[in-house]
Amino acid sequence: VQLQASGGGLVQAGDSLRLSCAASGRTFSRDDMGWFRQAPGQEREFVASSRRGGVSTHYLESVKGRFTVSRDNAKNTIYLEMNSLKPEDTALYYCVAGVNLILSSIRNPLNYAYWGRGTQVTVSS
Repeated sequence: VQLQASGGGLVQAGDSLRLSCAASGRTFSRDDMGWFRQAPGQEREFVASSRRGGVSTHYLESVKGRFTVSRDNAKNTIYLEMNSLKPEDTALYYCVAGVNLILSSIRNPLNYAYWGRGTQVTVSS
């Protein structure tokens, strides 16, 4: 199983980026997929998730209203639309997939069995 993320880059504060992550080797159409991020010297942080094939979405409080997670189950792909980017959004962004997650566990990175390599997002002020 592979998760291949793309779409990161260097942008200015206030700009937008769209991350994509395509899964191969297994279908996740009924499972949780999402995004974590990790800034230098900090712990890995939950950003957003799309639950159970897209039944619901959940976000880190600081990105609500700016980021939107979506998915195309036919393409086994998840997206993260990021608007109004801030310098504090700078991090390596990882896409993830997890099976049989319960709601209380979605923010814990240990509960996701599948991880992509990450794509760097850098926001300059």
